[in-house]
Formats: sequence, C-alpha cells, structure tokens
Amino acid sequence: MKIPSIRIIGDDSQAGTYVLRIRLKENTTLQFGRFKKGKLISLPVGDYIYVGSALSEKGSTSLARRLIRHATRSSNKPPHTLREKMMRQFAESRLGSGNLLPKQGKTLHWNVDFLLDQQSAEIVNIFAIRSSERLENRIVKWLEGNPQIDIIEPGLGANDVPGSTHLLYLRADDMWWASFVETVGNTCF
Repeated sequence: MKIPSIRIIGDDSQAGTYVLRIRLKENTTLQFGRFKKGKLISLPVGDYIYVGSALSEKGSTSLARRLIRHATRSSNKPPHTLREKMMRQFAESRLGSGNLLPKQGKTLHWNVDFLLDQQSAEIVNIFAIRSSERLENRIVKWLEGNPQIDIIEPGLGANDVPGSTHLLYLRADDMWWASFVETVGNTCF
C-alpha cells in the first residue's frame, strides 16, 4: 500500500493543525532545550508523532511556513528530504505563497526542533488540516488513548498546553498510518 507522504485536507485557510511522522534511525539520547531543566531523554529507533498548530493566516506562523521550518535543520545541515516536495505541493494547493523558507535560518526553539535537527531523524509523513480551529489537543487526546502510542515524557512538545504531550512514540506499521487520516477525521473534528 502506497502512503502519501503529504496529505492536506480542509478549506482554503492558511492556518491549521498538523501531524508529523518522524522516523528516528538511531537510538538517541537528547536534551530538548530547557525542557525539564535539560533532562536527557532516551529515544529508541522508530517512529514518532508530533502534533502542532500554526494558526495565523500569514507570516511565519502560517501553516506552510511552520511546516517548512520543521523540515529545515539549523546551520548548514541538509534539510529533511521531504522539504522540496512540500514546497511544490504547498504551491500547487495554494497553501502558502512566495519563499516559505525561514528568513534568517533556523534556530532551535520548540521541543520538537531538537529532534528534527538530528541527522538521524527524518520527517516521512505530514498530515495537515487547513482550519483556523485549534485541533491539536483533540488529536493528542485520541492518540494518547491508542494502545500503539507511548508517551515519551509527560509535557514534551506541549509547553503551551499544560498537562498535554505532543511528541509521542508510535509502535505501529504503515497500515496504521494509512488509516490515520480517516480515523482522526472521524474522531477529532
């Protein structure tokens, strides 16, 4: 079964909620910036899910710019393989316009940035929901109840949402991900 690497649903909004499937190719111990005072967190090889939102209709906090930022690494590190395809598909679907790359390079800010900056981490799938409604908490609550999802560290990836965790470990195969769009669409909004 061929799984689309990028799936965009929703209206013409430039804002939205997104889910990244991130594949980690090496066991890694990582500090997520100042999260829990720089605590080292062990991450096994496998797939991770990050749920986020970008609820501005324009500028750096629009959906397309946020996703392109996630697919960009800091300094002179090569971008995620999917970035070029993202820029083409976003242009075709009128999600974002002009140069979507970060204007002054990428600095590590959000918890997920520290994982995405690793050469051994690669964004393999993107699910983007074009909507001005904040949907990330509903999606995360559904994911946390799924037996194939593990919480890595409470609060990770959700500094702005106390009591929530937006970076999760996925113990499932491609079939699970393939049904994800339909399942989330029917469950969360």
